[in-house]
Amino acid sequence: MNLNDYVKKVSQEDFQKNFQHTATWNKRLRTTGGRFHPNSGNLDFNPKVYEALGLEVFRKIVRHELCHYHLYFEKKGYRHQDRDFKQLLKAVNGLRFVPKINDEVYPYHYQCQACGQDYFRKRKMNLKRYVCGRCHSQLYLMESF
Repeated sequence: MNLNDYVKKVSQEDFQKNFQHTATWNKRLRTTGGRFHPNSGNLDFNPKVYEALGLEVFRKIVRHELCHYHLYFEKKGYRHQDRDFKQLLKAVNGLRFVPKINDEVYPYHYQCQACGQDYFRKRKMNLKRYVCGRCHSQLYLMESF
């Protein structure tokens, strides 16, 4: 998908306004679906959100960032707490928050022998050195991938 063309299409269909800057993918975004840069007018989008949640949710994220974009250049309240932003976001059916994506991989699963407390870790633990934080009993490795 050509991201820049898609953002221009969404802007024209949903806002009846032109998008005249650049939209790019940004793999470094972790907790957000997109970002508006007021200094340059460009938009960044998280490719993981598009891959994990699909085009329908991604379109709502594009609408959210375009709300920032269009309101900024109209010299209206473009920040999240501004009334203009909230009204426009509701009018175009954009997302206020991005749904959580669980892309963290924890290959090691440990469990307490006594209380059953689960521990998920990215690194292997020395079971002679560590015990359960809840009841101080032995841990054992359930599975590893």
